[in-house]
Amino acid sequence: MMNVRNAIRAAAIAVAFVPMLAASVFADPATGNEIMANIIGNTVQGSMEASGAYTEFYDGDGTIVGPDYTGAWSIDGDSMCFQYGEDPADCWMVEIDGDAVNWIKDGAVLGTGTILSGNQLP
Repeated sequence: MMNVRNAIRAAAIAVAFVPMLAASVFADPATGNEIMANIIGNTVQGSMEASGAYTEFYDGDGTIVGPDYTGAWSIDGDSMCFQYGEDPADCWMVEIDGDAVNWIKDGAVLGTGTILSGNQLP
């Protein structure tokens, strides 16, 4: 019986640590310089909780190019800001791990993406 209790205890401890491991896959949020080096001049394809799938190219001149729209990007400290149409700019923290991106707002990951080299839009 003692081995069963130890196995259950070990399983419970392992399950308790899984969320912490998942949360630590990404390093700290990227700096403004890291955002510039990894995202600008490239396309990011992914999904946002509020608006669904997206594919955007972030041109070095500050322009965002989507499949059928344009916008503007800027870096404010260690955040990336997006402005579309007449809407005010909206700034996000960014986590980057290789080609994977998390978009963070108010401490929550509200979008994900994959960095694709260069302009991948037709």
